[in-house]
Amino acid sequence: MKVIPTTLSEVLILEPTVFRDERGYFLESFNQHVLDEALGQHIEFVQDNHSRSTRGVLRGLHFQRAPRAQGKLVRVSQGRVFDVAVDVRRSSPSFGHWTGVELSEENHRQLWIPPGFAHGFLVLSDSADFLYKLTDFYTPAFEASIRWDDPAIGIRWPLGASIPRLSSKDSAAPTLAEVPAFD
Repeated sequence: MKVIPTTLSEVLILEPTVFRDERGYFLESFNQHVLDEALGQHIEFVQDNHSRSTRGVLRGLHFQRAPRAQGKLVRVSQGRVFDVAVDVRRSSPSFGHWTGVELSEENHRQLWIPPGFAHGFLVLSDSADFLYKLTDFYTPAFEASIRWDDPAIGIRWPLGASIPRLSSKDSAAPTLAEVPAFD
């Protein structure tokens, strides 16, 4: 597995080795030992989620506050998305900074998003199946979200002239400045 750094040092792109031949391909999508070595620590997952969305859907920016903060290992099994992580740790020198990467069924990349980072994605293909491995259980009392278009963050979503399709919760999300401190 190849580990590719992003502009946020804790957020990593993980690119598995893909074995291809005339029959198709094979890859190892998860190996605990390989992940622990890549991250330099043991990570335990307790929940897997799967979402399907259509072109133009934007989900996020979501995170859970301590003590139920979640790390996420995410990937796309079908389709293509622009995936984003935002540092929401007020004590961090990279607070409010973001990084984005395309995840697709073609590139097989995964993104590690540690606790303390908000997460969101925009679907670029007709549809996309998005898979999440989570380090803590979904706990509604600790969930939080941030506006996808918060000008203080300045994410450059590849929207062109389109307007994303959002849930009512995401449409009403506060700005990062309005969200209670993560730390």
